[in-house]
Amino acid sequence: MKRPVALRWTAGGATLVASAAIMLALPSPQALAADNLSLNAGADGSSKASGTSYGNVKDGDTSTYWSPTSSTGYVSVKWSSATTVSSAVIRQASGGGSISSWRVLNADNGAVLTSGSGSPSTISFTSTALKKLTFEILSASAAPRIAEFETYNGGGSTPTTSPTTSPTASPSPTGGGTGTPTGAWPTSAGSVSVSGTINVSGTFDGGMKTYCCIGDGSQSESQDPMFSIANGGTLQNVIIGSPAGDGVHCEGTCTIKNVWWNDIGEDAATFKGTGGGTSYVIGGGARSGSDKTFQHNGNGTVSISGFYLNGSGKLYRACGNCSSSYQRNVKIDNVLLNDIDMVAGINTNWGDTATITRVTLTNSSSAVVCGQYKGVPKGSEPTYLGEGWNNSNCKVTQSDITRK
Repeated sequence: MKRPVALRWTAGGATLVASAAIMLALPSPQALAADNLSLNAGADGSSKASGTSYGNVKDGDTSTYWSPTSSTGYVSVKWSSATTVSSAVIRQASGGGSISSWRVLNADNGAVLTSGSGSPSTISFTSTALKKLTFEILSASAAPRIAEFETYNGGGSTPTTSPTTSPTASPSPTGGGTGTPTGAWPTSAGSVSVSGTINVSGTFDGGMKTYCCIGDGSQSESQDPMFSIANGGTLQNVIIGSPAGDGVHCEGTCTIKNVWWNDIGEDAATFKGTGGGTSYVIGGGARSGSDKTFQHNGNGTVSISGFYLNGSGKLYRACGNCSSSYQRNVKIDNVLLNDIDMVAGINTNWGDTATITRVTLTNSSSAVVCGQYKGVPKGSEPTYLGEGWNNSNCKVTQSDITRK
């Protein structure tokens, strides 16, 4: 049984006691406000279930939603003048049907910009100038609930910087900034006592407080995660104390922004989604790991940017012996890595790719940049094939790497 969040007041102020299996569904009115074109748009659609509104998909609040009257339908965002759009983010509210087929249309002329199957999250398409963009649900198990239909230009769905931070600025120790990592560690804004997994739906902003602790600090993979992020969710501005169990689990696609691990423990984060799409690690940092930092068990792409890592085996590893084998991709850009053994490990026999740019390695003279493995069935150990450079799997050149 899920228990509610409890507030306990102490002489020193308020302490949030997070009970086991907490479900948090928080709005994100400012999270991507600078880039989300939908916030300044109008909205309409095919039909709307009682109590829902087309405008709910562009209000920046994931606690409100639009739902069609049946398992199919469409919702649109529209502007008074032509607006260039190149990507969209669909954020679904809990309790609705599961989408199995969809498409995105240029509603000005009816052209299909892209289509797909399964539950969508981040959707990219050819940059197009239009006055109206439509998300159409072709089939679903029941009437879905669309909390947000966010739209972006120039890859804006990748929130690489906070709205108030220059792309070249150093990370802010109080949260929000990404930019070029310096190795500076943030100052905690307080403590939150955690006794079990915190389930995140929508956006959870920790206010740069330290959340602690669960697990035993070992390498056991049977430990529960500190945070479990639902498909399309965002975890941001959090310091994770030690021990942190199995870190963070991303159940679909997710965004992990300005999150800091005081001790990696087993893994900092595990990406488990099998519906494709891209998950983002933006800014933040981690330290004191003995093996992997980011573990990719599902499929799709993990994008890591502006991240600082101090003391670990690998920054990223595509699982080489999980129960299901997939093609997995990683994009790594603008990271500072100190005292590590490998930047990324991928399985070339499954078609994995690693695109690696702007990496600075310190105290890591023998570190492998792109480690190539042969993936194997569960129960066996992957075979290491050697380091790859500038090939179809390891998309990295020597000039992308700075060693100090």
